[in-house]
Amino acid sequence: MTRATTVRAVLAAAVLLVSVFITLTMSPRLGLDLQGGTRMVLQAEDSATVEANRETTDRTLEVLRQRIDSLGVTEPVLTRSGEDRIIVELPDVQDPRQAAAVIGRTAQLSFHAVQGATPPGTEPESETGSGRLTLPDEQGTQLDLGPARLSGAGVKDATASFEAQQAAGWTVKLDFHKDAGKDWTRLTGEAACHPAGDERRRVAIVLDEKVISSPQVDPSVGCQAGLPSGGTQITGSFSAKEARDLALLIKGGALPVPVEIVEQRTVGPTLGAAAIDASAQAALIGAAATALFITFVYRLFGALAAVALAAYGVISYAALVGLGVTLTLPGLAGFVLAIGMAVDANVLVFERAREECQDRPTRSLRSALTTGFQKAFSAVADSNITTLLAAGLLFFLGSGPVKGFGVTLAIGVVASMFSALVIARALTEIAAGSRFVSDYRGVNGIARPGSVRTWLTRKDPQLFRKPVRWLVVSAALVAVAVAGIVVRGIDLGVEFTGGRLVEYSTSRPVDVETARSTLADAGFGDAEVTTAGDGDISVRTGKLDNDGEHALREALATEGGETTKVRDELIGPSLGDELRRNALIALGVAVFVQLAYLAMRFRWTFAVASVVGMVHDVVIVVGAFAWLGRPVDGIFLAALLTVIGYSVNDSVVVFDRVRELWAGNRKTPLATIARRAVLQTVPRTVNTGMGALFILVALAVLGGDSLADFALALLIGIVVGTWSSVFTAVPGALVLERRTGAPPPVPGKASRRARAPRRDPLDNGARV
Repeated sequence: MTRATTVRAVLAAAVLLVSVFITLTMSPRLGLDLQGGTRMVLQAEDSATVEANRETTDRTLEVLRQRIDSLGVTEPVLTRSGEDRIIVELPDVQDPRQAAAVIGRTAQLSFHAVQGATPPGTEPESETGSGRLTLPDEQGTQLDLGPARLSGAGVKDATASFEAQQAAGWTVKLDFHKDAGKDWTRLTGEAACHPAGDERRRVAIVLDEKVISSPQVDPSVGCQAGLPSGGTQITGSFSAKEARDLALLIKGGALPVPVEIVEQRTVGPTLGAAAIDASAQAALIGAAATALFITFVYRLFGALAAVALAAYGVISYAALVGLGVTLTLPGLAGFVLAIGMAVDANVLVFERAREECQDRPTRSLRSALTTGFQKAFSAVADSNITTLLAAGLLFFLGSGPVKGFGVTLAIGVVASMFSALVIARALTEIAAGSRFVSDYRGVNGIARPGSVRTWLTRKDPQLFRKPVRWLVVSAALVAVAVAGIVVRGIDLGVEFTGGRLVEYSTSRPVDVETARSTLADAGFGDAEVTTAGDGDISVRTGKLDNDGEHALREALATEGGETTKVRDELIGPSLGDELRRNALIALGVAVFVQLAYLAMRFRWTFAVASVVGMVHDVVIVVGAFAWLGRPVDGIFLAALLTVIGYSVNDSVVVFDRVRELWAGNRKTPLATIARRAVLQTVPRTVNTGMGALFILVALAVLGGDSLADFALALLIGIVVGTWSSVFTAVPGALVLERRTGAPPPVPGKASRRARAPRRDPLDNGARV
């Protein structure tokens, strides 16, 4: 075993030990869509400047934190998003009405001296510019109030209590800060200077411009003496809930500005648990099928790659847990998907090693394997970088759970690179050093060409004699997809249109027509009612507040019996417009970034052809969803950007081989070079696609409704991406090269690297 192999083995063992330790000692942070709960996005009113807006949002965040802590929610999460938004996550909170009522109120509390009173039904006199308020009290009497003498910021503590002995019922006790306590004593002392029963002996307590209590100062209090700051009570015939909510609002303080709930999502705990179980089953079954497949194709080396695949799973999971990444449902899907993508690098290496053994049968197994790693490195690096670009776009331009998918996908790409280039390489190099493995070619899996390569060598199909024909076929597929978009339209989800989508589970089966009729009779005639998984009812409406949702659920319960809310998504119209705009920006930036990267790494004709193939794939996936009537939402956007990365991956592998062959055979026609490159890379494309398909089929079948559309989009994307990389991108590049008459690549660094294996920095300067 060489020094380089030893270093890789030690490094792999160290990373695995740390990963196992993290896995056994730390628990993952689950998003609300996996553990159940409510997620709200609050938007503060705009301030005059960005700096003022940021400061206002920060103060609002602190007030909300105090209020939510008082609610007793377990491990709430509050974070600022952008300049004027706050994300609030409340685990295990299934009814957001109470939380929204407490969180969203401004709670501007103030204390006023009463200047006079007007009986109900009498028009009060107002003094413009006097700073006074005229507000009705609890009995409807119009109180003429002086300017605020004390604000809620002076309240140190507020508690709800029941005063049975004084027959006051539920009250709220106030305790003031030191300076505010002096103001309170002064205010009540001035009121006490008026005779008992005089309206001016009252002190009005106003919350959000509503008099919630206006008690008279007790007759025992002398003029200018006032009440102590710690002995104040707010009375007002409160119920227990009203008193507690009022105490929470006062204790939490006043919001600097009003806030609007622009997004609200509620997921039931049973749905989250089912999603975890389904994803875990999909991961196990898909990974097992992928491992068996690569073992069948590459024998011993395939089995060792399967071991590296298992190590990848442990490392990527430990990275997610160790970095504190919140694991969401799309993120979990990204984790499962990356298992299939982790096979790609191993397949690239093994296929290059097979070519070396086929070209030079007398070459040692270890030498062929080393050359395979060296020659595959360029394609592996380029394909993974394009996937990282897609993951970065998901993180920066996505929202909510889609960001989690981007993070998970990025971690999965990095972990798969380590798995293939360090762990799998160490294992296969150790095995290649064995005389038994080297001598028995049927055992190692790479010393003999595979069945796909053998068939292609025997048939030698002439693919690109007339490349325009392939472009016509691709154009026809795009036309069918565009027809679906025009005829059927795109069913944009609530996330992009705004509105509310609620899914209910009923104890008695309810058909769609009955549910639709029941809701129409209850005043929800514009609601769109459809079935969801396992007989659940899905209701989609326009603007609907939490009280309206509660009434809708009660109406549905008249037919379905006990009705449980499984999922609830509320998106404000302004946020829906913003998310739709960001989705288009994300797709546009994805196309531009991929074009720029490919143009830098390859010829501009190759880059343009790859991007044309990528757009071809995007249009077909969107058109397929239009024809199928499936919703286009944030999860679909995550799948679409992943398809972009996958499509470019395939094109990169093909064009990397074209560049290598063309640089070494500059006088050979490009069409011949392209045909050879495609035939040489088809085994990799087929085997990698099969590995990903196992995972996606498992997700589609076992992942439930939440992941079915995600898996379906990727299944369509992989199929059309495989097609476009060969029959759209390559013919497109041939046509562009023919039109421009550009010369073949001049031998340079890239050409020399393609013709001669690079030096392995870990192999003591040895060359093969």
